[in-house]
Amino acid sequence: MADGIDISVVIPAYNESARLGAPLARVRSWLEAYDQTAEIIVVDDGSADDTADVARRGLEGFPAAQVLRNEPNAGKGASVRRGVLAARGDYVLFSDADLSVDIADWTKLRAAHEAGADIAIGSRAIRGSHIDVHQPWHRELAGRCFNVFIRAFVMSGIHDTQCGFKSFARPCIQSVFSRQTIERWGFDVELLYIAQRLGFRIAEVPITWRNDAATKINAAADGFKMLGEALEARKLHRHLTPKDRD
Repeated sequence: MADGIDISVVIPAYNESARLGAPLARVRSWLEAYDQTAEIIVVDDGSADDTADVARRGLEGFPAAQVLRNEPNAGKGASVRRGVLAARGDYVLFSDADLSVDIADWTKLRAAHEAGADIAIGSRAIRGSHIDVHQPWHRELAGRCFNVFIRAFVMSGIHDTQCGFKSFARPCIQSVFSRQTIERWGFDVELLYIAQRLGFRIAEVPITWRNDAATKINAAADGFKMLGEALEARKLHRHLTPKDRD
């Protein structure tokens, strides 16, 4: 066990002072009752509000916790990479700050790891998943179209690349995250494409999802950027093979 820590939870946050407190308290209380040792890392992505202070107060007294701050804003992908590479756990989970997937669903991802997966990703698009609160119809349609595009032109076999609930076993972290180049919204596809090219086993796991209407992503403008980033990731990393693992 890395540094005696079983699971590290990385939470990227940008201008989240108004809504970070309750999700962070939920993550903390669940992990305190969990039967394994845990670490929480909040990465404040150059927020203009007091997100970092809210995180520090929320984590005060937790045995293993860090609040990292980007100066200036670097992007969600950059924040996740920084947090994951700073984490010490045998498994590293990154979760969106709104906790659209409850932390308790980590046990489903952990089961996938125990069955042999190097990477376990929450999915809203496979049998067994449940949507408690849906996104607006146009956002759901855009998401489905995006994933059809990814399966057709970038990589096959993954039905939901964008769910913000993914975990990585320690042996694959350096190989995958050291190669990450996309620092904003398209980073999920790049990470999964790198992992697939390197031959790591990826398990898609059904989760329960509750949409938060305060999302910061623009489905149209950011969606087109993500498509371009996905194609760029394919071009950049298609030479990789399992022999290239670090």
